[in-house]
Amino acid sequence: MKDPKRLLRVSIIGTALVALCCFTPVLVILLGVVGLSALTGYLDYVLLPALVVFVGLTIHAIQRKRQADACCTSTFNGEKK
Repeated sequence: MKDPKRLLRVSIIGTALVALCCFTPVLVILLGVVGLSALTGYLDYVLLPALVVFVGLTIHAIQRKRQADACCTSTFNGEKK
């Protein structure tokens, strides 16, 4: 994604969604309703690495957005671009 704002938006939404499934029983209840409750034992193997990936992506997106903002606000001979 070349647009830093879009990357930041996607990473924050992904982090919030994975954190919601990690720290609340939303996914456990959903799997129980559909009849796949046997898979709840394996959720930690998927959700915790996904949370780490999305938090890392959010940090990367914030850094890219700061670089893009710093690039656009540079001055040349006292004038802003």
